[in-house]
Amino acid sequence: MRIFSSLHILLFAYVIAALVFWGLSLEKQSKSIFEQQRMLLATDIDSTKYPELYHRHLDELINKKNMRRKQYIGEGATFMVVILIGAAVVYSSFRRSIALSRQQNNFMMSVTHELKSPLAAIKLNLQTLAKYKLDDEKRAQLLERCVLEADRLNDLTGNLLLASQMEGKRYVPTVEKFNFSEMIEDTISDYAHRYPKRFEEDIEPGYQLAGDRMMLQMAVNNLLENAIKYTPSDKTILISLSRKEQMAVLKVADEGPGIPDEEKRKIFNKFYRVGNEETRKTKGTGLGLYLTGKIVHEHKGRISVKDNKPSGAIFEVCLPLA
Repeated sequence: MRIFSSLHILLFAYVIAALVFWGLSLEKQSKSIFEQQRMLLATDIDSTKYPELYHRHLDELINKKNMRRKQYIGEGATFMVVILIGAAVVYSSFRRSIALSRQQNNFMMSVTHELKSPLAAIKLNLQTLAKYKLDDEKRAQLLERCVLEADRLNDLTGNLLLASQMEGKRYVPTVEKFNFSEMIEDTISDYAHRYPKRFEEDIEPGYQLAGDRMMLQMAVNNLLENAIKYTPSDKTILISLSRKEQMAVLKVADEGPGIPDEEKRKIFNKFYRVGNEETRKTKGTGLGLYLTGKIVHEHKGRISVKDNKPSGAIFEVCLPLA
């Protein structure tokens, strides 16, 4: 990046210097033309005999010289603006390309880690079950852990598949009318079984939505996964569903570290995650919130994030009621 920036600056300085040299050369040539024309005028018209005629022709030559100067300045300024715009576009495109390349690299590292971790846990639990004679309680615990890790794998592969299909415009959403309130309650119940004593809920019943149930289910799952990921185990996550005019308003409030103001507009970008993948402690691929935002917008809704006092973040999703 530094080498490109240095080359970019050097090339830009060279182009500017070339423009200045071109302008000075044209100005010098214009003066030379003017002097030749003035000398020719002096031989054609006697300034002492016909002073008015001479000065009228001389003024015409001066005006032509000034017009050439304005033309050179105008053309030079136009070239300068075009070069500035081109340089800005090239530089910003390169920076975006570098940033996307880094995000994709982080994404591949995180996906590798996210796939290997549950597979390793499932393998270890199954090997323990096969090797040792355990009591029923221990066996049930190990099997439950296998199911939890399998659920993690299922969520991850679902996000990857949906992201690929949406990017390639191959996913065709289905539209059906369903009870959004019941879906939220079922989702909370499922997550509460996997993560006990982590959730508080305030769900108003009977809200009907028309849309792709699977996509909206994935969006809700991603919001809950995100809240669990960043909320300490001794803190709770509040999930509420209410109505505002003709919109169903889902809020997921966590008590984690929160999101800095400068990051709030970036967290819904593809692959975006704060920090370096090699040193980051939290898991994830940078696809969850990106997909959630895409799904909400696909259903003509809105998603936003704000601070939760005293700490944490509140994700708010507004979806039109059926």
